[in-house]
Amino acid sequence: MTGSGVAPDAVGDPAEDPRLTRFYRQRLSWRGCSGGVECVSLTVPVDWARPEGATIDVALARKKASGDRLGALVFNPGGPGVAALPYVRASEQLIGDTLAEHYDFVGFDPRGVGESAPVRCLTDAETERMSAADSTPDDATELARTVADLRDFGEACRRRTGELLGHVDTLSVVRDLDVLRAALGERVLTFWGASYGTLVGARYAETFPWRVGRMLLDGAVDPSLTSEQYLEGQAIGFDRGLRRYVAHCQGRRRCPLTGDVEHGLRQLGDLVAATDSAPLPTDGSRKLTQSLLITGLAQGLYDDGSWDGLTDGLREAFSGEGTELLSMADQYLDRDRKGRYGQVNAASPAVFCLDHPESRTPEQIRTDASAVQDRLSPLGGAIAWGALGCASWPEPGAVPDRPVDADGSAPVLVVGTVGDPATPYEWAQALAGQLSSARLLTWEGSGHTAFRRGSDCVDAAVEAYLVSGALPAEGTRCPASDG
Repeated sequence: MTGSGVAPDAVGDPAEDPRLTRFYRQRLSWRGCSGGVECVSLTVPVDWARPEGATIDVALARKKASGDRLGALVFNPGGPGVAALPYVRASEQLIGDTLAEHYDFVGFDPRGVGESAPVRCLTDAETERMSAADSTPDDATELARTVADLRDFGEACRRRTGELLGHVDTLSVVRDLDVLRAALGERVLTFWGASYGTLVGARYAETFPWRVGRMLLDGAVDPSLTSEQYLEGQAIGFDRGLRRYVAHCQGRRRCPLTGDVEHGLRQLGDLVAATDSAPLPTDGSRKLTQSLLITGLAQGLYDDGSWDGLTDGLREAFSGEGTELLSMADQYLDRDRKGRYGQVNAASPAVFCLDHPESRTPEQIRTDASAVQDRLSPLGGAIAWGALGCASWPEPGAVPDRPVDADGSAPVLVVGTVGDPATPYEWAQALAGQLSSARLLTWEGSGHTAFRRGSDCVDAAVEAYLVSGALPAEGTRCPASDG
């Protein structure tokens, strides 16, 4: 089985392809559903290279505009593998009054995600064991065990998901997105992509430049990156984010990290190292393993509003208790109090490994990850080790790593956050440079993405662009705190 992402230069205008007529002429019959929104499904082929074959349904949700409607604003929250439908149900808090007045807010769960033929891999109990397992092997024996576990995980995904597992790549999502545009009755696509959703938007602009309306790409991914470059970039981003957090923490009275930033990082490194062999107890039956500790640290860096909670968790951990950091890890893993895990744990690696195929052997990854681990803070090496999952993935990659070329596209607004750990600011600069029509808006804040995170400057610029098409001035930089 092979992935079937179709290269942009092979697409043309698919609406003119008679094999695709039944997809492009769909009419949506919206119905009321939970959360006060409307829902419907859209039919697309499993394999865009064989549109006469099997199909799947893509789940959609809509919150209609409250006032002078300009059209539909389609949202992808990223991940990869994060479902959009819950965001539509919470749209009043997410998009604000201005956009709610002018746009139908439409979310779609991408193929393989959420309610759209979801990728299936492990049971909740199996996911719990895997998320707690050692993800940073120390020697050849541990490496072999980790690789075997990851190979078993991939095979479970293939066994439980079937043919679709090879077709959840971003280029296939782009094709689905254009069918959605047509079904909504929109001549051009107005799109908001956050985080990994920016890759969907960028590839859409490349594939269908004449169909781009207004496109907001916030927390940008650089499409040109290989798997190794992507993970190393994230490792550097989280290292910077951790340093920002440590400096913030040390300026407050209750911080358990002493001395200067470098000393605080060494203390964290010692804590991470200790939990490799001695996980911390919690208030339940589960323990905070090294892997879960690293996951909890990462979760605390996504939003600087979580920094005080991270400090509380670290104070507890240095006292020998892991409950708070385990709770933060559970947030990242989308685990509820009943031990049920979100489907993102299956969808995310399935999408990422098709989009960023890994050509290195496990031994090469070990060498590279160890080098990253030696020069960065405790999070860096753990992120670099993430390449092992794709080295063991059962489906070949479907998306080439190359810059986007969207000549002829309408103006695109790219937003980058200087202190973004998950999508480093350099990625936003790179994407804006690749898109000839793009304008880069910079926020000097910390945390992941920028729009609707407390900056009046960012929010005003984004809303002006989406409502009127007016781009911010070249080189606009919004201060970290102005809201």
